[in-house]
Amino acid sequence: MPDIATPNLPSRNFDTTQAFYAQFGFECGYKDSGWMILHRGPPGNRVTLEFFPYPDLNPAQSSFSCCIRLDNLSEFMEQLEASDVPLASSGIPRFHAAKLEHSGLTIGYLNDIDGSLIRLIQND
Repeated sequence: MPDIATPNLPSRNFDTTQAFYAQFGFECGYKDSGWMILHRGPPGNRVTLEFFPYPDLNPAQSSFSCCIRLDNLSEFMEQLEASDVPLASSGIPRFHAAKLEHSGLTIGYLNDIDGSLIRLIQND
């Protein structure tokens, strides 16, 4: 197994967070009252997000974020477009379409229901 890091993000409600991320192919790998782990993709090419309870979080003031590097960013963006998450410049949740940035990377953005910023980056 390769070395990996998994982001730890806040969740005001695990059931709501799980349902939100299920729209994008994430499945629950573990959940109890103090921790939840969601996975997307097959072993060996799996994205993992871990969540801790933060019931009093104000999503508009959240400064939590992470990057997800994807082999197929366009597939994820299609799932976003088909979801109930609006393409918008304000509000929570929302997403911004992927585009080639000055860094040379193609990046899309998702603000989840708890205000966490998820940068969606196309692998080279």
